[in-house]
Amino acid sequence: MRKFLLLFIVLSTGILFTSRLFYLQVYDTSAQVSSENNAVKKKFDYPQRGFVFDRNGILLVSNQPSYDVMVIPRNVKDFDCDKKLEFCDLLKITEEEFDKKLEKATIYSPRLPSPIIPQLTKEEYAYLSEKMHKYTGFYILKRALRNYQVSHSANVFGYIAEVNNAIIKKNPYYQMGDLIGKAGIEQEYEEILRGTKGFKYIQTDRFNRVIGPYKEGIYDTLPVNGKDITLTIDQRLQKYGEELLANKRGGIVALEPSTGEILALVTASNYDPSLLVGRERSKNFTKLWYDTISRPLFDRVLQGEYPPGSPFKTLTGLIGLQEGVINTTETVICNGSYHYGGKKPLGCHHSRPPLSMSGAIAKSCNSYFCTVYRRTIEKYPTPQEGIDAWRKHLESFGLGNYMGYDLPAGRKGLIPNSKYYNRMYNYPKYKWYATATISNAIGQGQVLLTPMQMVNFTAAIANRGWYYKPHILKSVKGVDTISLKYTKRYNTTIEPKYFDPVIEGMFDVYNEGTAKYIQIPGIEICGKTGTAENYTKIDGERVQLTDHSIFIAFAPKDNPKIAIAVFVENGYWGSRWAGRIAGLMIEKYLKGEITRKDMENYVLNGSLENEYAKPYSGEDFKINY
Repeated sequence: MRKFLLLFIVLSTGILFTSRLFYLQVYDTSAQVSSENNAVKKKFDYPQRGFVFDRNGILLVSNQPSYDVMVIPRNVKDFDCDKKLEFCDLLKITEEEFDKKLEKATIYSPRLPSPIIPQLTKEEYAYLSEKMHKYTGFYILKRALRNYQVSHSANVFGYIAEVNNAIIKKNPYYQMGDLIGKAGIEQEYEEILRGTKGFKYIQTDRFNRVIGPYKEGIYDTLPVNGKDITLTIDQRLQKYGEELLANKRGGIVALEPSTGEILALVTASNYDPSLLVGRERSKNFTKLWYDTISRPLFDRVLQGEYPPGSPFKTLTGLIGLQEGVINTTETVICNGSYHYGGKKPLGCHHSRPPLSMSGAIAKSCNSYFCTVYRRTIEKYPTPQEGIDAWRKHLESFGLGNYMGYDLPAGRKGLIPNSKYYNRMYNYPKYKWYATATISNAIGQGQVLLTPMQMVNFTAAIANRGWYYKPHILKSVKGVDTISLKYTKRYNTTIEPKYFDPVIEGMFDVYNEGTAKYIQIPGIEICGKTGTAENYTKIDGERVQLTDHSIFIAFAPKDNPKIAIAVFVENGYWGSRWAGRIAGLMIEKYLKGEITRKDMENYVLNGSLENEYAKPYSGEDFKINY
């Protein structure tokens, strides 16, 4: 029995070794792969980013060649102190900077390429390319950077920058040194614009010299360029808007009411988009980021949350009509102020004969709209039910939440509900009533809107009760349709018949109301001025600062082609700055030329820099931002 056991062990061991040897020689190619990995380099072939055009086919953003000095850390050989010093002199960096970059690249991956010096100029590339063969493990990679054809619209375009470790971990498509869209359309439409990288496998000898493509290039793939996109903006109108907002802070946003297409999206202060391209990008970005006074990286149209002021009265009137608490012929007496609840009267500059709906909009009567608002809330058994019903109407105009447009930045504003006021007044310990929220009637109080939300409700009024979500992408080359969310029509809770008296009132704003001195010849404009009170806290005390200038409008009155909202921070009353800017923008878009040269010169040559230089002039925005 022992003899058979010994024989079995010997045979089993022999079979085991024979099988393992057969597997290693026939099936296992790891040694071959390891050998090939030592002799084959995988290089990325980067695609061109898609071009960007305006709605009229004018080129806004193209590409320019750029060259990065790359390193594969494990391939760095024969790199003594003299050679390193020589290399650093060529790259115009210190040895300390070089060591940090090489250490960072090694930590990322010894086997994968990382950038040492990005974005060389053509001259630097021509000089370096002749000498790179001396430095084993280093090579120059060609890629494309953005080339801006215009000096405006930085807030629309965004910019491209190098990916960080968090992005690489989240998306394996990206490698160290890759570029990705940040902010604006570059971020929103990154996957469309970036294209797809190609790969080249290059075979080298034991001295790291290139001897040709690996296996005649059968594993190579070609890059696929990004798709060109066309934006909805009119670059001529966009440029004009930035000129009008020079030396001012605020925003302009214009829409085509029938489609929701954004015609202009201007924020001030802004910056030249070319500042964030090339070797100086990081330095320039740091300067822009730390400019906490003018805040050029802050998009006031999408992110600024402001009290909407008197333009909000149009919505107060529409809700009152829909709720049946007032009709178009009923008048309200105004004695220069609105008295309520034994509190300090709410002032009103109108103290003439009683007004109906249209006249109250034209004259911007506070007393009228406070009456309508109070009736709306008090129609319901409790103020909580009244506030929630009021809020539901406003939500149907796209207010109080994120709007869903195709730009990455944005805020949702504030339309308070009953829960908000219950917390505010510590209900049920303390009760609150409609009069406690009366400032909401005139766009003050707790209501906050972004300029984008203001233009959206203006477009809904122009359309008599419906709108499309604002969007900035018009088309993608080679793609038939865009997202269905921009072709869906949204209806408000207000019946179409109630819009006519409000529109008549907005038309009378220009004919006999608060904007009668800034009319545009030959264009029927419906608008509403706004002067929003502006407060901040200084050493714990509430201090009133210079009012904001606001204006909303659409034109023509029938079959409107443009709706616009203008907001000028610390701009005094509505018609002083915002109204003039809105009229000029409308005329520029509809006529292509300006007839009110007096008004244009006033705005182009006007400045609010002295206003912004006052102590605490910007402190209020720390609250609303």
